[in-house]
Amino acid sequence: MTILYIEWNSFGNEDMKEAFQTEGHTLICFPFSNKEGRHDETVESSIMGVLRKKAPDIVFSFNYFPLISNVCKKADIPYISWVYDSPYVMLYSYTVINPCNTIYVFDKELCLEFARSGIHTVQYLPMAANTERLDRLCPVPAQIPILYDISFVGSLYTEKHNFFERMTTLGGYTKGYLDALMSMQMHIQGYNFIQDSLSPIMEDLYQALPMDPNTDGVETREYLYAQYVINRKITGLERAELLRAITRHYAMDLFTHDRSYSMPNLTNHGPVDNVIQMPLVFKQSRINLNISLRSIKSGIPQRAFDIMGSGGFLLSNYQADFLDDFIPGKDFDYYESKEDLLAKIDYYLSHEDERQAIAGNGHDKIAAAHTYRHRVREMLDRFQ
Repeated sequence: MTILYIEWNSFGNEDMKEAFQTEGHTLICFPFSNKEGRHDETVESSIMGVLRKKAPDIVFSFNYFPLISNVCKKADIPYISWVYDSPYVMLYSYTVINPCNTIYVFDKELCLEFARSGIHTVQYLPMAANTERLDRLCPVPAQIPILYDISFVGSLYTEKHNFFERMTTLGGYTKGYLDALMSMQMHIQGYNFIQDSLSPIMEDLYQALPMDPNTDGVETREYLYAQYVINRKITGLERAELLRAITRHYAMDLFTHDRSYSMPNLTNHGPVDNVIQMPLVFKQSRINLNISLRSIKSGIPQRAFDIMGSGGFLLSNYQADFLDDFIPGKDFDYYESKEDLLAKIDYYLSHEDERQAIAGNGHDKIAAAHTYRHRVREMLDRFQ
């Protein structure tokens, strides 16, 4: 098949293009800015020109763009998108129901929400890893030195200008309500009640930080504040709390954009690139933590696939979708509370053979069923 590949500065571009081509498909790459996602007559005209001239069978992009969907609808050509961001507000555009769309999301519960609303253009597809590329980084696994006992790669959402910190005029009642709400949510894994709990303080939130839904979408203010402001803040608080708990007992290594972040017993290495440095960290760590963004309902984050695909041992918070494809204690493991996390860290640091076996099983399961090539076949089977 010939595929018009919408190429923007997304994660996974090279792995996805390689997978399409290895599976025998021809790619036509179209440079795109994700800032043009909703409407731009010049870009729309340019895409339409390529569709008419090259006549591809399918258009593909990482993440979903209403602009591209509308062009594909006019041209009567299938548009496949694979959304890896969470939250992702463009999923609530009216264009989602365009018949040209097949929109893949990595979160099964999110997919079911759309299905319950009668929207069937949104389908479930987990993320992936390119194990062949990751294996080439260290051809002989036994020769990889272990440099870190416990590692975390990710954001702590400590940037000074994040949305939550801009709400400086909140009233005392709203501050107390939010503090209690966030504290309760931090103690619950597998269910998020933030969005359903904001009505009593919605007007105060809006006065402190005005955010309005897009005119072409059905997202609510509650969705915007819950997913883009409060869940992100909870994630930052949760990650910091878990890091503090761990470093009271163990040395830990952090890889994050905020180089100033510090606490006793924590080594902050700054950021790492996703292609080479990050996989090496996963390979060189005894335990790799995944602490999911709270806006993810049940899905397996891309970071978890990166860790297992690199041959690293994954210890994650509980996400229901893991259990569809991976076995806890065999392919990875998960924790259900801060106390459980500390107990499992202690266990796996003292059971090296078991830890290595689990890391190997996780890698092999990714290689057998969860690479980008597997996902390309799943995406395109219905069109061939």
